[in-house]
Amino acid sequence: MMNAAIQTNIARLQIMKAKVLAALRKGENYELKTELNSEYKERRKEAVRRVIANMTVGKDVSGLFTDVLKNMHTDDLEIKKLIYLYLINYAKTQPDLVILAINTFVKDAEDSNPLIRALAIRTMGCLHVQEVLDYLCDPLRKCLKDSNPYVRKTAVMCVAKVYDLNAEVAEENGFIDSVRESLSDSNTMVVSNAVSTLVEMNDMAPNQDIWKLDPGMVGKLLTAINECIEWGQIAILETLVEYAPRDEKEAENICERVLPRLQHANGSVVLTTVRLLLKYEKYVRRADLLSQFSKKMVPPLITLLSSEPEIQYVALRNINIILQRHPTLLSKEIRVFFCRYNDPIYVKYEKLDVLVRICSERNVEPLLNELKEYAKEVDVDFVSRAVQAISRLAIRYESAAEKAVKVLQELLQTKINHIIQNAMVAFQEVLRRYPNRFDSVVEGLCEYIDEVDEPDARAALFWIVGEYSEHVANVSNILTSSLESFLEEKDECVQLALVSASVKFFLKSPQKGQSLVLKALQTATEKCANPDVRDRAYIYWRLLSADPNAARSVVLIDKPPIELDDADLSPQLLEELVNELGCVSSVLQKPAKLFVYKLAEKAGVPRDSDATGMGLEEADSAVAGGSGGSTSGIDTTNEGEPELLISF
Repeated sequence: MMNAAIQTNIARLQIMKAKVLAALRKGENYELKTELNSEYKERRKEAVRRVIANMTVGKDVSGLFTDVLKNMHTDDLEIKKLIYLYLINYAKTQPDLVILAINTFVKDAEDSNPLIRALAIRTMGCLHVQEVLDYLCDPLRKCLKDSNPYVRKTAVMCVAKVYDLNAEVAEENGFIDSVRESLSDSNTMVVSNAVSTLVEMNDMAPNQDIWKLDPGMVGKLLTAINECIEWGQIAILETLVEYAPRDEKEAENICERVLPRLQHANGSVVLTTVRLLLKYEKYVRRADLLSQFSKKMVPPLITLLSSEPEIQYVALRNINIILQRHPTLLSKEIRVFFCRYNDPIYVKYEKLDVLVRICSERNVEPLLNELKEYAKEVDVDFVSRAVQAISRLAIRYESAAEKAVKVLQELLQTKINHIIQNAMVAFQEVLRRYPNRFDSVVEGLCEYIDEVDEPDARAALFWIVGEYSEHVANVSNILTSSLESFLEEKDECVQLALVSASVKFFLKSPQKGQSLVLKALQTATEKCANPDVRDRAYIYWRLLSADPNAARSVVLIDKPPIELDDADLSPQLLEELVNELGCVSSVLQKPAKLFVYKLAEKAGVPRDSDATGMGLEEADSAVAGGSGGSTSGIDTTNEGEPELLISF
């Protein structure tokens, strides 16, 4: 019986083992392994494709390394490309196994097909494994002198990868000198790649002067740029941007020869050319030439706005920077920047900023009509920006103020809640800019007291009521009803505005406002929990009790008109962004040294720097050095409430 039970258990274990092995064999990697070793070429080819597909979506197929390597010996270029892609991805995790593919790489580097030679040398450079470097030097040396320009231009780029892996090996084998010689190559692709490689190696070793552009080479690059593909043109243009011309004549010659690049279909080529022209302005002194360059820049910039939304956004961000250098450059093209109904919201935002920036007194009226239509859109944030743009134009151009006020009144009549909120803030800014000019509209604004519920809008309306209380018939009723819900206000700015409005009304109409101001100050000091509101109320109370005439001279003094606070960049930051026009930094409007670590180390900027170039510790100390608590300078610990003694 015992032996029978043991035999039964053994049989069960064998069955379970068979099931586990069967489950493992059913796995996808096991299936791929079988297919990669198939005797049929098409099945192996399909298996390689599936391996790369799995690798692309993040699945681990490193266990198939040796099986994939077995398929390298093929004349099928597609299979070679896929396998080389697999090797690049897993080279760092399997450096010992990569050595098994070296013989195939060396053999392919001498293949009769130039595409295979270039593919082999490029892949060996991309492996970035120290063990491969010893086997790479000889094939690379041959490919740098190859008869086919496609192989030469690929080998030139491979030198930068070798230099990054081991600079000494690149120097000892003369690869850097070979790249310098490639600048005189008959093929423009090789020349442009040589320029990119030398610039990249310069960035890798900032303390070593690997290559410096000289006047003799400038002419060769300007000749080559006409036949380069777009990325080659960008590489040469960026190199010329960093070049300092010997004299004005050379600067004029360079500018005139790159002007045709403005007509290129690639937006990056256009923006890089614009960057060069803006950079060379300090070398060119002839006003007629500078004017000509400016006129030539306008059409390509406008053309960029007919591209895809993403390119439009990049173009608009760069145009915003250019306009801060040349404010009137696009003033005649304002209609091009009008928002279309199908523009993405991020494009509309940028267009609004550009429209306000390029607007002039000549075209401000049609722009106000356009903004009025934008303010009726369904997107709340876009409406807010459109209404804000209307007030900005009114503040900037006095001749447009009356038209802007009419537009804002028309918007109020729509009775749409979010439009009313934004229009009220805009009215406050206009009235601050032009005091006592639009007194007639104040009475109408107070009709919306029950509809205004956003904190900023309510604070703006209370400011208007207090500042122009003599023009409001029922000001006492408005303030009294508002004080009843004083403690229920959402934001302290509304409470502060209400207290100030009550004091202003009292100083202008003492008989009508005495009981009202007393209620406002008592509520603010006794029941309000916010220290800022309490302190403001205490200050008013003491001021009114001590000397009402002094209070009148303080509270009712003529205030300086509000000025337009344009978000202009500082001159230093603007200069840096102009030098990086067309790059990511110009879109972020933040210098590259603040987010590119290599440039940050080169410039000595700490990694925790913010957009202003200030380290976090410096920013903290700057904040700490600012104003302290809201009760600073007011000691109420040993005093009771001031007694209200007002007499006239």
